[in-house]
Amino acid sequence: MIYHLAEWLGFPGILNLIRYLTFRSGAALVTALFLGLFLGPRFIAWLRSKQGKGQPIREDGPASHLITKKGTPTMGGLLILICLAVSTLLWMEWDRPFVWAALFVTLGFGAIGFLDDYNKVMKRSTAGVSGRTRLAAEFLIAGAAVYYVSLFSGTTLYFPFLKDAGIDLGWFYVAFGAFVIVGAGNAVNLTDGLDGLATMPVIIAAITFGVIAYLVGNAVFADYLGVHFVRGAGELLVFAGALVGAGLAFLWFNAPPAAVFMGDTGSLALGGAIGTIAVITNHEIVLVVVGGLFVLEAVSVIVQVASFKLTGKRVFKMAPIHHHFEQLGWPESTVVIRFWIISFVLALAGLATLKLR
Repeated sequence: MIYHLAEWLGFPGILNLIRYLTFRSGAALVTALFLGLFLGPRFIAWLRSKQGKGQPIREDGPASHLITKKGTPTMGGLLILICLAVSTLLWMEWDRPFVWAALFVTLGFGAIGFLDDYNKVMKRSTAGVSGRTRLAAEFLIAGAAVYYVSLFSGTTLYFPFLKDAGIDLGWFYVAFGAFVIVGAGNAVNLTDGLDGLATMPVIIAAITFGVIAYLVGNAVFADYLGVHFVRGAGELLVFAGALVGAGLAFLWFNAPPAAVFMGDTGSLALGGAIGTIAVITNHEIVLVVVGGLFVLEAVSVIVQVASFKLTGKRVFKMAPIHHHFEQLGWPESTVVIRFWIISFVLALAGLATLKLR
């Protein structure tokens, strides 16, 4: 909105800065950050007044959580979504389809997560919406977004380490892209089990894919790096900036001991957002590297369930894997910070694939 207002005025004086994508992405970050810091205390107080006893804690999780996390309100993801949406709409160019697709998935997944959280709080249960219903809704939203995106960016799956090489998947690309987005959403959801654990890795991934979006959306940089040029993808840097700002604001209140949990409202939405940027920029495979921590968390659950059903034995003391380390005696803060470090290293590895072609 601000871009088009400045454009109407002819970008006079200091408003000429708004022409620059990097300036608008920084402005989106700052806007989302300060909006979140301003709304946070009031929003958390409102959640406490509505939820009473807060989020129900899993009885099969670490015993310490029944004490340390009892009474903490959930649905804090709403704060992230509000700040993200407001900031993005303020600073984006409104005629960019990719940003609208990212917002559609993020808010759609957020709505699914909200219904799940609402059911848990109202019924005082950790069950929430049935898994089949939730997955069906996620695939419907993600599939619609991928189809829309493919009209502008094509249906080719590109490979890292190879210069502009890929395979045209045709209609199968819609299913593949939807799987990437849904997988990312649920992987982040599984990671969100400790104070601040999912938030910082999401911020790191958002920064990484914001950079990737900027590079692949610039014809000169894309040609230099040997990556597929995606016209208009650079505007996702504004969306990524807003996501980073909203995430940092939420982390201020989610840092141990957390005053609020993001809940499925936040974790599904954030994962969906990262997955959507990866699909739009044709870096779906790189997402496995950058989001390696989320992949590890998801795989640990799959391995644990499969092993127990097939052999009756558990591979980990508890799944997802962050609980395994808690059971080994690691303090919660140690697990969180070490996982942040892993995310940072994986992000650097993901960025390195841009040059290794």
